[in-house]
Amino acid sequence: MARTDGGTRITFLEEVKSAVTTRAALLVIGVLGLMIAFITSYTGAFHHPKPDRVPLAVVAPGPAGGQLVRQLDRLPGAPLDPRPAASEQAAVRQIADRTIDAALIVDPHGRTDRLLVASGGGASLSQAVEAVVGKAEQARQRDVRTVDVTPAGPGDSRSLSSFYLVVGWCVGGYLCAAILAVSAGARPANGQRAVIRLTALALYAVIAGLAGAVVVGPVLGALPGSLFGLWGLGALIVFAVGATTLAFQGLLGVIGIGLAILVIVVFGNPSAGGAYPYPLLPPFWHAIGPALPPGAGTWAARSIAYFKGRALTGPLLVLAAWAVGGTAVTLTLATLRRTDGERADGEPGDEEPAGGGERLPA
Repeated sequence: MARTDGGTRITFLEEVKSAVTTRAALLVIGVLGLMIAFITSYTGAFHHPKPDRVPLAVVAPGPAGGQLVRQLDRLPGAPLDPRPAASEQAAVRQIADRTIDAALIVDPHGRTDRLLVASGGGASLSQAVEAVVGKAEQARQRDVRTVDVTPAGPGDSRSLSSFYLVVGWCVGGYLCAAILAVSAGARPANGQRAVIRLTALALYAVIAGLAGAVVVGPVLGALPGSLFGLWGLGALIVFAVGATTLAFQGLLGVIGIGLAILVIVVFGNPSAGGAYPYPLLPPFWHAIGPALPPGAGTWAARSIAYFKGRALTGPLLVLAAWAVGGTAVTLTLATLRRTDGERADGEPGDEEPAGGGERLPA
């Protein structure tokens, strides 16, 4: 069928082309790809969690210790990565330093051993280690009693508050950057405008970091630990994610928002070690998680909340690298690229619509 518009006959195909432009169709296809990637990534990471080489200290007297380490190392599927420890105090110290996730303390005078875990680093991991060690101890005709040396807080029973806090900060970072970038064109027209946007992002990051830390701390009591430590971490996460988003947009325009979502949400969130810490994730997600902002942020937030700020250097360097890299790329692209229709004073011309969309006829 066809209709007339001011005397001009318009076919249905022309109506479709008018309603859905080629650019819009390509963006919809891109959204479909993101959706498929989202489903694949989350399902692939979470559908079959199992422990893989979980670091475990073994404290046992004499030759029995070495023999037990070898037995645990040969368990089917290699769920544990056992290593001897000189004493219970040494094992507890390694748990506090986050170099191991659990410790088995053998009682030489009885039949009940103790398994030390730290649910503050991930309740699902502690439960998985408890199940594996319990089965191994049963095969040795011994009992085991679990002792949580670093328990999650009363308002954080599953040790997930750190993860959700970091996810919120990441969402705030890329949404703020996206709004700043599309407010006057998807690509920064000059270096001055890029500096202003990065400065606005930095101010927002400071406020967002404080807001998140206050909500999970004094307001909800979900996380213990230093309020100022979480505040600083939150500001760094928000700025790192926002600067990365600005860099992607400077490189690819509006499509850069999709790339930011792909990196931070699709790949970053399921590999962050939130619901399932790293030793429970499949190899791909285990490998990429520590290098992405959600994973580095979740590890750092748990360290601040439950481990007195230990093992923070690596994650903070990762976040700093994203922040510095995003800033450098954003400024470099803004300096080198001049957008179409730019006026002499560096402002976009009247023909350039906000958001980098198609030009409208005069």
